[in-house]
Amino acid sequence: MRRPLRIALLASSRYAVRQPFAGGMESFVYEFARALTAEGHHVTLFAAPGSGTDLPCEVLPVHTFEMSEESRREPLTPEWIVHETHAYLSVMLDLGDRLRDAFDIVHNHSLHYLPLAMARSLSTPMLTTLHTPPLPWLEQAVALPQGVASDFVAVSAFTARQWDPINGPVSVIPNGIDLDAWEPGPGGDYAVWSGRLVPEKGTILAIEAARRAGLPLRIAGPVGDRKYFDQYIAPELDDTVSYCGHLRQDELNDLVGGAAVALVTPTWEEPFGLVTAEAMASGTPVAAFARGGIPEILDAGSGRLAAPDDVDALAGAALEAAELPRAAVRAKAEADCNHAVMVQRYLQHYDDMLYRERRQVPA
Repeated sequence: MRRPLRIALLASSRYAVRQPFAGGMESFVYEFARALTAEGHHVTLFAAPGSGTDLPCEVLPVHTFEMSEESRREPLTPEWIVHETHAYLSVMLDLGDRLRDAFDIVHNHSLHYLPLAMARSLSTPMLTTLHTPPLPWLEQAVALPQGVASDFVAVSAFTARQWDPINGPVSVIPNGIDLDAWEPGPGGDYAVWSGRLVPEKGTILAIEAARRAGLPLRIAGPVGDRKYFDQYIAPELDDTVSYCGHLRQDELNDLVGGAAVALVTPTWEEPFGLVTAEAMASGTPVAAFARGGIPEILDAGSGRLAAPDDVDALAGAALEAAELPRAAVRAKAEADCNHAVMVQRYLQHYDDMLYRERRQVPA
């Protein structure tokens, strides 16, 4: 039987881990923390203020400070960057000093460079999940000449290949979702799009494709870019295209499960595509642009892929996907997007890291 572990999860210092989720990362960390706790492990979460609602774990405070008036007048550095850097610097110093022996594993899900750059100062082994492509600040931390004292796992084979020239081969643990929370729905006569409303998610392309397919479209998610929403999305809203707001998980499950097809339209190389797995778990077939890690999730029994940015192809894919048997779509999610399997793979990776750590300690 595996012994209980003391696990510190590092998440975003800007976006709270609570419902309704700001994005896929916050949803992932929320469910992961709950699952680890259900397995009997002691989880402590570092995330933005307001995190922890309904979470059976402790939350590390985010240290803040008041900038001087002189600092605020400096025009080149946004305040949020300064506050974020201060927050991660503070927590890493705490983990290296005040909390030195408090944890068995530090699991880094942040997109900030400091946890990687300062990992060498910890006595506790660190695992970093690569949730994104090689962003410049992350890449420069990994490329430090001294090396980085962290193991790495990528969320898809595609993302692992992107990082390979920078830090070599890494293990792949695909994201999973809680299949008990995402129940299959009955389907319906509309298309659905969910996610953050930002340019790289391609919401406007979903609107165009739904119209060409003759399908009403319902949109849900947080407005991550107000200018993009006001300029491109709001003018398109009418009796066939509706915005349903920023929904809690159960509300989103109902919306997605009631759709004939889900449209997934990234204009960037999506590292995994959590909304694809959520739709499949809801029994809703998916029509998606073939970008990033999405083709690793979707097969001919659960959806259709279209060439990136090809709206006509996506419209055709949506009509084809809508005819697929919903039970087969759900079965694909159960086989390949199972949260329980993902959690066990992470726990095994923790065990492997701790075994290596023990072997390196002199007798």
